[in-house]
Amino acid sequence: MSLALNRELVARVHRPVVDPGPRPGAAYLDDEDYSAIADQVLRSWNAAEGFWVFAYGSLIWKPAFRAVEQRKATVPGWHRAFALRLTRWRGTPECPGLMLTLDRGGSCQGIAYRMAAQNVRQALICLLQREMTVKPSTTAARWVSATTAEGSLRALAFTVDRKGAAYAGGLPEDHVVDTLSTAVGHWGSCAEYLLNTVENLDRHGIRDGLLWRLQARVAQRIASQRAEPSGPDAHRVGEA
Repeated sequence: MSLALNRELVARVHRPVVDPGPRPGAAYLDDEDYSAIADQVLRSWNAAEGFWVFAYGSLIWKPAFRAVEQRKATVPGWHRAFALRLTRWRGTPECPGLMLTLDRGGSCQGIAYRMAAQNVRQALICLLQREMTVKPSTTAARWVSATTAEGSLRALAFTVDRKGAAYAGGLPEDHVVDTLSTAVGHWGSCAEYLLNTVENLDRHGIRDGLLWRLQARVAQRIASQRAEPSGPDAHRVGEA
């Protein structure tokens, strides 16, 4: 069965958005912070095992490091969820977006990538800079156990802190669909992010039931928005 969401529908959502810049009053991680986090991660790393990173969202289709090996992997105890609120990148303060993260419970199938052995520390810092920005961070880097056809391994994964300010878990699915159908930032739309993720999971033979259902509902929502009549009597997005 083919995807209902496609590039033509995603293009309908896109609009130019000016980068709102750093959030006023927020504290941001600096070079010293990233260095300290990297050191903490590496203290519990066994170099003989290789440095593996578990990708469940955008890292699948846009890795932040050079990978020399990849394996389909399942991580128990964590599930993929749109539970991270964005007011930048693919959302704005006025219309926040949602991004995938790993939340407690269930299991998640994704791709484990083995990082090139050269300059692991610097590659890790670049990865941390991509995945973590404000402090305290709602995103946490932690080691997880993953199972693959070739055996078990330990991989670094980016999980969510439920006490974090950007945590948005437990939202009604209708709300998630509305957000993914409308939110746009200077990096692009949440609909594009969803499509990229589902396409690449499917390419690896991974069918995530929730994401598959969301892409179908988002496609329907975008199509219905375009189909609605325009003019003073038309309903606006967000109204009953």
